[in-house]
Amino acid sequence: MTDLNAGQPALLTTVSLTDFIAEFGEGLLDSLNRSNPPVYAGAAHPGRQAVMAGLKRTPFPAQADVVQAIAALLLDRGEQAGIINAEMGTGKTMMAIAVAAVLHAEGHRRTLVVSPPHLVYKWRREILETVPGARVWVLNGPDTLVKLLKLRQALGEPYDGRQEFFILGRVRMRMGFHWRLACGTRRAAGGRRLACCTDCGRVLEDEEGNYLTLEDFQCEERRRQCPKCKAPLWTLMRPGKAAGGDRRSVILKSMCRIPTIGPIRAEKLVADFGEEFLATMLADNVHEFINLMDAKGNFVFSDRQAKRMERAMANLEFGFGEGGYQPTEFIKRMLPQGYFDLLVVDEGHEYKNSGSAQGQAMGVLAAKARKTLLLTGTLMGGYADDLFYLLFRILSRRMIEDGYRPNARGSMAPAAMSFMRDHGVLKDIYTERDSQSHKTARGKKLSVRTVKAPGFG
Repeated sequence: MTDLNAGQPALLTTVSLTDFIAEFGEGLLDSLNRSNPPVYAGAAHPGRQAVMAGLKRTPFPAQADVVQAIAALLLDRGEQAGIINAEMGTGKTMMAIAVAAVLHAEGHRRTLVVSPPHLVYKWRREILETVPGARVWVLNGPDTLVKLLKLRQALGEPYDGRQEFFILGRVRMRMGFHWRLACGTRRAAGGRRLACCTDCGRVLEDEEGNYLTLEDFQCEERRRQCPKCKAPLWTLMRPGKAAGGDRRSVILKSMCRIPTIGPIRAEKLVADFGEEFLATMLADNVHEFINLMDAKGNFVFSDRQAKRMERAMANLEFGFGEGGYQPTEFIKRMLPQGYFDLLVVDEGHEYKNSGSAQGQAMGVLAAKARKTLLLTGTLMGGYADDLFYLLFRILSRRMIEDGYRPNARGSMAPAAMSFMRDHGVLKDIYTERDSQSHKTARGKKLSVRTVKAPGFG
């Protein structure tokens, strides 16, 4: 017999991804559920459902399922953090408030909300409209430090059973003090002035052991302390005329950063409402500034202007005369571990950058809280390392268990690259060039560099 197919290539059948999912998707999903059982499969916890039913506004069924799933993750599984990734308009704020209410019923007293500055009072309003008897503190104005001091003083007071919410503006969260370097001087040979400690008089040295001149010391950009007596070699300062002009000019310049407001309009606003009123409003409640009304009760800005301003002011930062302690630093040092039972981070994708001050400040708060809930509509930005720093800040214990830890110098860059290799896409680009350095023959020089590419697995 003769095999007619002998020596012939095998026929390959090409199936589109849509057809493949339609035919095998159900089996793949069953296999996935067996290997990774879901935290919540639709069987509602009756006690938690009763808590949601007791709210002034009850979540929709789809929202209640999300709340049940997050509660199961944080309470039943004992996880450190959870993420609600949902489209705009699905009610992430409502779901987060319901999660806080469910956790409160199971012993979690305090909830700290980190919010964009223009949404601080929206959060306050929704909490009061949803949770019966809730006590809400707004930590977004110049009196933030005073309120935090009151919280510290009340640590030993008996608990009255009311749920407590604290709403901290994203910008205010990491606003710290102004400082400048400070040291004494000593005369050296040749008329040089050496920098020394003002307490013990020790002459300061650089990393190589050379004496530091006053000029070299003042060029440094980090706060130092004396290596001998540990005295600080810096001092606090408040910005005045030397730091950017008087108060009026600072307010005018700040308002001119807002769309639709020019120098003439800014001058008129200051003349009509006063410097103190506008400074307090811009630093504390930008939503009220957008809805500013004149003496006749008419809105100062039209609807079109208000929409443009609201979009822009979500990312603008205002601070007038700030010089106090950074709120996150105060919470880290002055309040006990776990003082806040739940940290809710609104617009969580804003904290994914590696070196951003607000991302690091959010990480400090997540480390101090017992549980963290992150809300976002755009969790993935296209690259795997968009998730790395975000996950490390809210799930640090789990990430370290998976091997993503700082190196001996404290850098996270190698861990981020390892995360990219494990879960992302990297491209190796080879470049070959003719070399002219050989005297007797031509050679080729090969170089390779690795860059990240879109994709996540």
